[in-house]
Amino acid sequence: MIFSKLAASTCLVLSVFFTEAQQVKNTSYKTPSGEKVLRLEMIVPVDNKTAWNYFTKDALLQKWIAPLAHIELKTGGFILTNYDINKQLSDSTSIRLAIINYLEGELLTLKVKLNDNFTPEVQSEDGNLQELIQFIDMGGNKTKLISSMIGWGKGDSWDKTYDFFVKGNIWTYEELFKAIK
Repeated sequence: MIFSKLAASTCLVLSVFFTEAQQVKNTSYKTPSGEKVLRLEMIVPVDNKTAWNYFTKDALLQKWIAPLAHIELKTGGFILTNYDINKQLSDSTSIRLAIINYLEGELLTLKVKLNDNFTPEVQSEDGNLQELIQFIDMGGNKTKLISSMIGWGKGDSWDKTYDFFVKGNIWTYEELFKAIK
C-alpha cells in the first residue's frame, strides 16, 4: 500500500512536470507536395477573448512578445516590435509583421518579411512566408493556439531560416505561456 501511494504521488509529480515542460508542442509536418509547415500548438489557461487580446492589445503584446510593441489591427495593418527597450518603434531594427487578414477571435494571418539577420537569398524569396495563428475555444477557460508558418523556400539557407524560427517561435510562445500564467 505504501509503495502504491508513493508510486501514485511520483506519477502525479512527473505528470505535472512533463505537462509544464511540454506547454508548446511542435507538430510540424510536410504537405503531400513537400512543403514544410512549422506548426506549434499550445493550450493557454484563459478564455478565447483573453487569448485574442494577448495578440491584439499593445500592453499585452509588450508582456510577452517584445518590450516595445504596437498593433494596428485591421486587414492591411501591422504588428511592430523591438526587443531593445532603448530603441523606438521607428528604429530600423524594429520588426514589422503585416496583417494579411484576421477573423476576430479565430484567426490572425501575418506576413513574415525577413530582415538583415537572414541571407539576401532568403530575403528576396520570402514573398510567401506567413504565420497563421488559430484560436480555438476549448471551454472551461482554455484556448488552443495553433501557429502554422508556411511559404518556406528550399535549400540550405532556407533550412537554416526554418531552424531559426523553430527555436525562436517555441521560445516566444513559451514567453506567452509565462505571461498568461
